[in-house]
Amino acid sequence: MAKYTNKLAQETSPYLLQHAHNPVNWYPWGDEAINKAKEEDKPLLVSIGYAACHWCHVMEKESFEDEETAGLMNEYFVNIKIDREERPDLDHIYMDAVQAMTGSGGWPLNIFLTPDGRPFYGGTYFPPKAIYNRPSWKDVLTGVANAWSEKRNDIDTQATNLTGHIVQSNSFGQQAVTGAVNIEELFSMEKAETMFKNIMATADREEGGFGNAPKFPQTFTIGYLLRYYHLTGNVEALQQACLSLDKMIQGGLYDHLGGGFARYSTDREWLVPHFEKMLYDNALLVSVLCDAFQLTQQPLYQQAVEQTLAFVERELYAPEKGFYSALDADSEGVEGKFYVWDRAEIEQLLQQDAPLFCEFYDVTEGGNWEHKNILNIRKPLEVFANEKNIPVQPLQELLQRCREKLLQHREGRVRPLLDDKILLGWNALMNSAYSKAYSVFGNPHYELVARENMAFIWDRFTRDGRHFFHTWKKDVARYPAFLDDYAYLIQALICLQEISGNADYLYKAKSLTEWVIDRFSEDDTGYFFYTHNEQQDVIVRKKEVYDGAIPSGNAIMAFNLQYIGVVFDTSSWKERALKMCAGLQQAVHRYPGSFGVWATMILSIVGGVSEIAIIGNDVELVRRELLGHFIPFRVVQSAPSANNDLPLLANKPSSLNTLIYLCKNYQCSAPVDKVSDLIRLLKNV
Repeated sequence: MAKYTNKLAQETSPYLLQHAHNPVNWYPWGDEAINKAKEEDKPLLVSIGYAACHWCHVMEKESFEDEETAGLMNEYFVNIKIDREERPDLDHIYMDAVQAMTGSGGWPLNIFLTPDGRPFYGGTYFPPKAIYNRPSWKDVLTGVANAWSEKRNDIDTQATNLTGHIVQSNSFGQQAVTGAVNIEELFSMEKAETMFKNIMATADREEGGFGNAPKFPQTFTIGYLLRYYHLTGNVEALQQACLSLDKMIQGGLYDHLGGGFARYSTDREWLVPHFEKMLYDNALLVSVLCDAFQLTQQPLYQQAVEQTLAFVERELYAPEKGFYSALDADSEGVEGKFYVWDRAEIEQLLQQDAPLFCEFYDVTEGGNWEHKNILNIRKPLEVFANEKNIPVQPLQELLQRCREKLLQHREGRVRPLLDDKILLGWNALMNSAYSKAYSVFGNPHYELVARENMAFIWDRFTRDGRHFFHTWKKDVARYPAFLDDYAYLIQALICLQEISGNADYLYKAKSLTEWVIDRFSEDDTGYFFYTHNEQQDVIVRKKEVYDGAIPSGNAIMAFNLQYIGVVFDTSSWKERALKMCAGLQQAVHRYPGSFGVWATMILSIVGGVSEIAIIGNDVELVRRELLGHFIPFRVVQSAPSANNDLPLLANKPSSLNTLIYLCKNYQCSAPVDKVSDLIRLLKNV
């Protein structure tokens, strides 16, 4: 057997550790591998994936564990494994290259680079034998190795062209905006309606969601529809948003026993998920479900929020008060095995309750997916109860008892792998979700979790409150934080300030915003680079503006600049947020589904941002009541007495009653002492 040197055993990423025993000479990304490629004049073979990725596991078993295949890789290449969640900066760059070459992307991402890091060939999953118009991995390896030795000039030209493409794609849709922004022209109700119509052109009006399979939650688009409805009263927007959420909750995308959502559905009906569960998806879904509940008071949304946060705390919550990253799709090498059921198994566990449970959750003898059953709901509970002539309450109780029995039994199965690294940005997204859940439902536990998680972030991810790290595991924080990390963290601090009234969170948010402006800005355009200005190991400083599975850091920074600009009356920050939106507005109007957070930011400019200040002894009670209402475009500040450091709280007279001020550009209308009166004022604005 050929000797090999695999350097991944000392890494902390579960994904890299999965590959630590492959017969491939894997290196982590770093100087050792890059210098070796330069010294030996070999191309770099970079393979990127993540721990919960099903096809990454497949390719590992088929190719990276195969001695003969590994021998080819070791002979002709310097091989690097990257966890895309640890190094999203590198993933963004090389994913751009593969999409330019092949027209599509995904993981595992396998790309070949010159020793100086420029890409020249790549793809996603390659099978061990040629099939479905995909070349085999061995054929790819030998083809690239031959080209490297015989067609070096062609490779160099391709690498130069691809790198140029990545640089060029960095400015898609962006225009530098100089001078004053014409708000009435660029941010009109007509433009908001255009975005709504373009969203609805892709809407699935029967099964919810947008576009065809595979279907992703698209929470930002749903969030836009909810806010558009709030602003305009357009019922069609609310119906599509709620249809999408209802279908996701009723389908197999949702874990009906344990709570929480899988990453996406492979089919139009939301039945068959890709079973991995990601922290960020669940954070974003909790937030938009909170919005939907505020608008509709639909109990289904409250139940989904409560069960999902219970899942997060049961399965993704570290003793140190951080949130883990993900649960794998596979267990025992089979996708979804942990989550699916045989009818006979359910009948044995539930006895006389099994027929009703099976009918409600679409469990059949033959199964609804690969001879197994994915629990899903075909009819709303009320409709089913009516058809069966059973009162809703007893039916709910019976189904709850059954779910608890099955969940207890499921706990004895072999569990999917836990990706136990803790990422700053994803923790911040979940932190905001907990703040939102506290705002809507008033459960003090949610506020406690948000506070404790923020304390954990401040304790483990930074030494000085400005230099933050991206990932933490086993008392080791690694990699300087990226734009997304900072943007989501600032947003989480803003949310925590709103629910707590603690201005310290605001001062931290302001300090971090100054830091991001200093270290990440592209001065010519006002947008922000993904990496900070001292990072050396990327061939391009990318600017990410799309809202994909997670929000664009640029879009969230526009929100942060707008909000904190109002709080501290920093006109240059408010102006910068406007110009960022103005520079992208044409792309956002045309493709709102790809720019959902930007679309919502633009809608906030159309509708105007309300400035709300609460002052008085009963500030906590009044704040709690106020936050229970859906007021999407607002800045909320509260304190027992005036605070002259914060313009909205400055120079407010003391009063026996707790007073609520509605302001615009710091000009406040006469205060009211009831939340209901404030809501009336808001409707008349």
